[in-house]
Amino acid sequence: MTILRPIGHRVARSSAADRATVRRPFGVTARELAIGCQDRGIRLPGKLSNVPKSQVVKLCLAQEPDADALLTDNPLALLIGMVLDQQVPLEWAFRAPVELSRRLGTPLDANALAGMDPEKLTSVFAAKPSLHRYPASMAKRVQALTVEVADNYGGDATNVWKGPETGKELLNRVKALPGFGEQKARIFIALLGKQFGVRPDGWVDACAPYGEAGSFRSIADITDEASLLKVREYKKSMKAAAKSTT
Repeated sequence: MTILRPIGHRVARSSAADRATVRRPFGVTARELAIGCQDRGIRLPGKLSNVPKSQVVKLCLAQEPDADALLTDNPLALLIGMVLDQQVPLEWAFRAPVELSRRLGTPLDANALAGMDPEKLTSVFAAKPSLHRYPASMAKRVQALTVEVADNYGGDATNVWKGPETGKELLNRVKALPGFGEQKARIFIALLGKQFGVRPDGWVDACAPYGEAGSFRSIADITDEASLLKVREYKKSMKAAAKSTT
């Protein structure tokens, strides 16, 4: 079966497991995928909706259907969730984007959020229940992120990872985003690679150690409730090990 590649994006040579699946590249609509495949003479196995569910990306970070659906389908929502994923339980962080959209009454849009009055956005974050433990500082950080996406990536979050041809280039791009440091950037690249098939050359090394297959180190490895518990156990063991050495 032919592997479906993100249009204009070079990825590493696939494994046998990859060749057995058909995936819609993250941020690419079914229509865009069909057009791209038609241009390349690739025949899809019917409609994308007919692809077995096990082969279609579905995030399970928020552990709540509507929130996870938005994270899966809206790249900006996923970036916002990543920024918020600190000093709060990860479910709280990744449920925030869908609640933010509900409170705004509109789909999440980088240009709209970038141009929003900062005080108004802060009040949206701070309304009970707040979207984060530190709503004011996180509203500012999220707005800075959307300004970056609007000004440098045409308002489309997928452009952050569509361009780089190597893992190192991708790491540098993600690290430059407001709210992303070295570790968070590596985790995000691992998530893109493991769950969305965004795999430029050297991506595993660029996001080390989070790109390791079969590990349960981060959100990149969460695919259901069971794997969430494994990631939590791993983090607890690391904290315990750190305390024992101090």
